[in-house]
Amino acid sequence: MTDLAALTDATAHLDPPLVALDLPALQGNAADLVRRAGGKPVRVASKSVRCRHVLELALALPGFGGVMAYSLREALWLVSCGVGDVLLGYPTADRGALAALAADPAALAAVTLMVDGPEQLELIAATGAPVRVCLDIDASLRIGRLHLGVRRSPLRTPADAAAVASVATARGLAVVGVMFYEAQIAGLQDTSPAVRLVKRRSAADLARRRSAVVAAVSQVSGRPLEIVNSGGTGSLEISSADPCVTEVTAGSGLYVPTLFDGYDTFTARPAMYFALPVVRRPAADIATLLGGGYIASGPAGKSRVPRPVAAGLKLLGTEGAGEVQTPVRGPGAAGLHVGDRVWFRHAKAGELCERFDTVNLVSGSELVDTVPTYRGEGKSFG
Repeated sequence: MTDLAALTDATAHLDPPLVALDLPALQGNAADLVRRAGGKPVRVASKSVRCRHVLELALALPGFGGVMAYSLREALWLVSCGVGDVLLGYPTADRGALAALAADPAALAAVTLMVDGPEQLELIAATGAPVRVCLDIDASLRIGRLHLGVRRSPLRTPADAAAVASVATARGLAVVGVMFYEAQIAGLQDTSPAVRLVKRRSAADLARRRSAVVAAVSQVSGRPLEIVNSGGTGSLEISSADPCVTEVTAGSGLYVPTLFDGYDTFTARPAMYFALPVVRRPAADIATLLGGGYIASGPAGKSRVPRPVAAGLKLLGTEGAGEVQTPVRGPGAAGLHVGDRVWFRHAKAGELCERFDTVNLVSGSELVDTVPTYRGEGKSFG
């Protein structure tokens, strides 16, 4: 765990709320992602980073290659900033961005769009440009009528994928890859034997289906696929072990938010923190902080709430993390004074950067640099 006293010393001249990124922890996490990828290149998921400087830090390291963006406008911006390989992780219906892509030869060479149906292909083909596309394949586990995983693509079987690949090819688009995101493996902590069983069954199911889908799409495209993408921070070992996978994706594993604390396959090493200032003392065992209502996306509940790092502090059940104030209670509050700071970890990774303009890069007790987030560069991509 990061030395919070060192974080405080490094940022003592700055007024919170603020974000601090422990550089040695970040670098250690990056090396661990590469190790777990087993020789397959790691594509950085930008939604889990949302700071161009950190993306560049990762891409400069051996073992990393390319970005998985979450918005086409984001992808175009990253290409304009020098990123040469951007795979869109989600389909787009942004006609303006599609027109901009079609008019930019550098972007056409660097960006690959994600599709899973004919309607998306019609929008893309209307540009008249030879756009690169990748097929998003449903990687969920289905047991009878039970669906375990996220609701993403309608494409599941080799025949499903080949049919859409045929439509894309007929419309002059280049089918260059397929993607499988096994959220029920990558996004679930190893909290019980039942979860571990689901993960094992999912991995076995994907091992059977993935190669068949790849073969079917390759036959339609008339060449080996450039991209067979899979995985997430929580499933790198499983995804990279499949011989037909060419690359894996990870992003949250750089920052390691609280949702990644409970995995068997790796040890969480948190790198990103945020500090809130004490502004009130309403009771001897309560300190009230400014701001803090940085609730993560996903199903509403306790797992999406930021967590105080110091022992002896917890949120109040009646207020939680508030829009403009966050009370914390416990033995740790007794020694806090107005003007002190309390460190927290966010539940998810990149979403914290939507709340702050800058990230403070810290090594030990030294502030190395302060860099802008996407928000700090005036960028918001949804």
